[in-house]
Amino acid sequence: MPRESQAAKKERLGQIISDLQQTYPDAHCELNYHNPLELMVATILSAQCTDKQVNIVTQSLFKKYRQAADYTAVPLEELQNDIRRIGLFRNKAKSIQNACRALVENHDGKVPQTMPELVALAGVGRKTANVILGNAFDINEGVVVDTHVKRLCDRLRITSAKTPEKIEKDLIKLVPREHWTLFSHWIIWHGRRRCDARKPDCPACEIQQLCPTSP
Repeated sequence: MPRESQAAKKERLGQIISDLQQTYPDAHCELNYHNPLELMVATILSAQCTDKQVNIVTQSLFKKYRQAADYTAVPLEELQNDIRRIGLFRNKAKSIQNACRALVENHDGKVPQTMPELVALAGVGRKTANVILGNAFDINEGVVVDTHVKRLCDRLRITSAKTPEKIEKDLIKLVPREHWTLFSHWIIWHGRRRCDARKPDCPACEIQQLCPTSP
């Protein structure tokens, strides 16, 4: 198969985006939250854990902890117990408490709106920061690269990069900036609903004609 030019790839990706946008017009972050603090906590909890599991835990968690200071006011063991059914709950509780302490001490208890300030918080890497900026503040600073985005971008031959950092750099060059946040949602929704890792439903796939690896 001849190597696809960057221009051709960009054009194909534009059609993929258009088709996914029509297929999933309501695509959104599937973590439940009502404000930037709740999204930060939910995203920290979501590492190596399903959104569904996180949403079960945060249903009661967000009723108990309303602001950043609430997370710092309890013993670490109590917070750990509140999120015990989440994987890596001990480390995540420590990250949440330390991040909230920094919010109280340095940001008046509010979640900041810049990448440098966000990644300085405990438990917040670039991916989490992109989630917060894009979904809580409508700021397209980057592209979220999770397991679905990584898998589908490889399957669609959008990028041959293997690390999230390099995949994001490639996507930033190819995806129009106004779509950076929603692009991840469209890909994630497609990965969960159609393009399964083990048994992708290729015959029913809305973008089959644009997928180089489709049978």
